[in-house]
Amino acid sequence: MNPYLAPDNLLSAYACGCFPMADPDTGEISFYEPDPRAIIPLDDRFHISHGLKKAIRKQPFQIRFNTAFAEVIHACARTDDPEEQWIDPQIEEAYLKLHEMGFAHSIECWDEEGLQGGLYGVAIGRAFFGESMFHRKTDASKIALVALVNFLRANDFILLDTQWTTPHLKQFGTYEISAKQYKKILSTAIN
Repeated sequence: MNPYLAPDNLLSAYACGCFPMADPDTGEISFYEPDPRAIIPLDDRFHISHGLKKAIRKQPFQIRFNTAFAEVIHACARTDDPEEQWIDPQIEEAYLKLHEMGFAHSIECWDEEGLQGGLYGVAIGRAFFGESMFHRKTDASKIALVALVNFLRANDFILLDTQWTTPHLKQFGTYEISAKQYKKILSTAIN
């Protein structure tokens, strides 16, 4: 295993506001600390579109937690866009170890045909660091995110870190804060 990705190093990095990514061309691991930092609100600013609410009411998926972590991270790693291929085998191995230790988690959407979408991330204290998501069927990753937010709210989490803002995440109310603000929230959440 890459020594930079040893569990203690990864957990320390998250506690300091950093996270790893693999360069898709070289495989080199780098740690990032964006400024500004994107977070998803866990209060009433979290937004679910009318269309997604309607899809959720139909209950197209069974939500499961941590039943197929390896499959979720593997699916997140497989993308057709080379610029999005930051999850390489060494990243997968490292997060599987964190999962075995109880720090990395998956939220999954299943139907009669199998796993249709989900996401994974790392939890430390009352902070959840979202890493990646995927879908095989419409709305599966979005429904997994809503399930995650509901779980975090029910368990008094105060931080859902998404690292960067994307158009996909903006629809949920994702917003940016400065690195200084982020570190204050992070410190409270992990302590």
